[in-house]
Amino acid sequence: MIRFDNVSKTYHIRKFSKQVFSNLSFEIKRGESIGICGANGAGKSTLMRLIAGVDQPTTGRIERTMTTSWPIGYASAFQANMTGSDNVRFIARIYRQPEQQVLDYVEDFAQLGVYFHQPVLTYSSGMVSRLAFGISLAINFDCYLIDEVTSAGDERFRQRSQEELMKRREEGTLVMVSHDPHTLQQYCERGAVLYGGNLTFYDSVVEACEVHHGLQMRAA
Repeated sequence: MIRFDNVSKTYHIRKFSKQVFSNLSFEIKRGESIGICGANGAGKSTLMRLIAGVDQPTTGRIERTMTTSWPIGYASAFQANMTGSDNVRFIARIYRQPEQQVLDYVEDFAQLGVYFHQPVLTYSSGMVSRLAFGISLAINFDCYLIDEVTSAGDERFRQRSQEELMKRREEGTLVMVSHDPHTLQQYCERGAVLYGGNLTFYDSVVEACEVHHGLQMRAA
C-alpha cells in the first residue's frame, strides 16, 4: 500500500514559487494497475518522484508498505564512462541483488551484443534506452512506476518489453503516466486524472481518458 495523507508540494526557485499539489490524499493498493492522465506541466513526473520516494513532500505524509521502482526506462543515472555491464553490477549491488543473475537478465533482454561491455558513452540513444529498460525490469519490486516509457529496438524487443510489463502487472502493482490513452488502456485497469493540483480516480482508464480529453478541450 502507498498512502498520501494531505500531501503538498511546492518548489522554490530563486524568487519564484510553484505549488504543484495541495492537500493531496489517496491510496494505491497492492495489485492495482493505475493509468494516470495529465497535461504537460500538471505534475505527473513530480507525482512519480513522490511515490518513489525520490522527492519529499513540502507538507503532509507519504506511507509505503511496498517497495517501489524508479521510473522504468530512466537512464540519467548511468555513468557514461563505465561499461553497460559495470553499470548493471553497480545497480545490482545498491539493491543487494545477485550480480550474475541481474547481468544475465539484462544482457539477454537488452540485446546489445559486444556493446554491453563497452562504455555507455559509445551507445546510441536507442541502446541506452534498451539498457535502461532491461535493468529497470531486472530488479524485483512490489510496485513498478512507468513514466512515458517508449520501447526502443526491433519488433522482437518491443514484444518482449510488452510481455515483461504485463507480467509485472499480473504479479505486482503498476502505476503508469502517459499522454497515449491506448497505452494506458493496454496496461491499466483503473484510471486517474491529474488536473489543477488534484488527482481524481475513476473506475476505468477509458472514463479517465474521456474526462482528461474534456478538460483539455475546455482549456483550449
